[in-house]
Formats: sequence, C-alpha cells, structure tokens
Amino acid sequence: MAGDSKKLQPIIIKRIKKGGHGHHGGAWKIAYADFVTAMMAFFLLMWLLGSTTEGDKKGIADYFNSPLKIAMMGGSGSGDSSSILKGGGTDLSRSSGQVKSGELEAKKRTLNLQALKAEQKRAEMARLQSIKEKVEDVLAANPKLAAMRSQIRLDMTADGLRIQIVDEQNRAMFDSGSAVVQPHMRELLREIGAVLAEVPNRLTLEGHTDAQRFAAGDRGYGNWELSSDRANASRRELVAGGLPDEHVLRVQGLASSQLIEPGDPANPANRRISIIVMNREAEQRVLEPAAPAEPEAAPAASPEFVDRKVVEPVSTFVPPAR
Repeated sequence: MAGDSKKLQPIIIKRIKKGGHGHHGGAWKIAYADFVTAMMAFFLLMWLLGSTTEGDKKGIADYFNSPLKIAMMGGSGSGDSSSILKGGGTDLSRSSGQVKSGELEAKKRTLNLQALKAEQKRAEMARLQSIKEKVEDVLAANPKLAAMRSQIRLDMTADGLRIQIVDEQNRAMFDSGSAVVQPHMRELLREIGAVLAEVPNRLTLEGHTDAQRFAAGDRGYGNWELSSDRANASRRELVAGGLPDEHVLRVQGLASSQLIEPGDPANPANRRISIIVMNREAEQRVLEPAAPAEPEAAPAASPEFVDRKVVEPVSTFVPPAR
C-alpha cells in the first residue's frame, strides 16, 4: 500500500517568472570607451598644437599640401626646429635635436626682426660704399674731372651717401646770382648721373648759397629762390646723363641755412650742390611722414582768471642772411 501511495503523489513543477527589463549585454561599455578615447585624443591634439612652434606648423602644412615636393627637396623633420618638444630622431638615446646621417647636428638659427633689419642695413651700407668707390673711379679716369677732385666731397650720413660739389674761388659752378650751369659742372653732373642710373636708391638734391644778400634784399628774388633753381638745374643735368627722373625724390633749396663754414659766411665753399643717395630709412621718412601728434587738452581755467584777457606774444620770422 505504501508503494501505491508514492506512485499516486502528484508531481509539482514550479516555474519562476522574473519581472523587469531584460539583459542588455556590454555594448554600452564599448561605446563609452570609444568616447573617452576620442576625448583624450582631442585634448592631446590641442596640447600638441599649443606647444608647437609656428615653423613646425608651417612645415607640417606644407608637407600635407605637397608631400612629394617636400620629400624631393630633402626637408628636415621637426627635430631640427626650436620646438618645445625635443626629439632625438632615429636615435632614442638623444634628448634634443634630430640626429641626421653622419652624426651632423643641425645649427639652430633664430631670426628676429631686429637681426633682419641689421642685416639689411649692413648690405645697404656696403652697396653705398661701392657707389662711393665707383664715383671716385670715374673722377680719376677722366682728366677733366680729376682737376675738380678738390671740389667734390663724399661722405656717409644718417640719410645715406652724400656727394657734395662745392665752389672754389677760381672755379665756380654757377655765375654769381645765376642758376645757369657752367660747362665743366655740366660734364661732372652728367657723369655722376650715369653712375647713379644703375642704383635703385632714390635721391635728394639740395642747393646751398653763401650768406651774401641780393641788392633788392629778401623781398624779391633772393637766396631761397636761387638755391632752389640751382638744385633743379642740377637735377636736369643728372637726368640728361642717364638718371631716371623717377629716382629723384626731393629737390629743395636751403639758401644759407646750413653753412659749411659758419665762421666765414661768405666763403665760396658754402655755395654747393648736395646729392644724397638715400638709404631705406631716409626714403621711408620722406614717403611715410609721421602722423600728426594729437593736440593736448587745454587746462581748465580757474574761476579767478576767467575774466582776464590773455595777450599772446607775436613771433616775427626773420629769414637767414645769405
């Protein structure tokens, strides 16, 4: 009976149903890891761009624009530049500079604006010095002009090479009170014009007189007009000798305001023509004049001085004597 009762017991199967959402797996972890990796790469790129020099940036841009051209030119890598990130090239034991074939270390050269200007100034000074020597050679080669060597003065000034032709007692460049060029002066100016025609520098011509006044004084034709006319007559002879007219930047008459012999205002050496072969700085000063200074604000008047009348002194201009 006991065996029959065991056979008759029912078999109960319990099925447990779990509620809630199903299992998603690990796909979100992979997406999150990719996002973190991308952000790390982005910040690393920003740091590299901020710490790379302009020269390296330009080199990288040139390489990606034309990689074949840069490769054929044999360009150096970024280890040669003054970059913040030092590299040893193929030799990882080095901490700075790229190691080239043959263990030759590239010389680092940092160019700045001041060094570039100084280099240009030295080159220009050398060119002006060669012009000076060429003018001296032309004078020495011509017997007629060699006789006038004592009347020609060449020197370097802050504006460039200055060629001065001065009067002598027995050999005047112009007749007294006249702007007509003498024959020997005409030949000299044309020879100088032929030399200066090969020079790209611009010129300034200055006319000077002595301190002797005209009979009519300064009311009519005076030293200012005479010095200007003589400078312009000299310009015409330079152009006739081959000097391009556009090379002349300025022609001015200074009368007797700049005497060579201040102690002897009537000295013939004070009568002269100055030809200045201008350097770059002098040209810029003429072509790009400085901006006018802003007027200063007038101080506020005190109440106790408001009703007073201010009389300003009158200045009288007296032109210099010839």
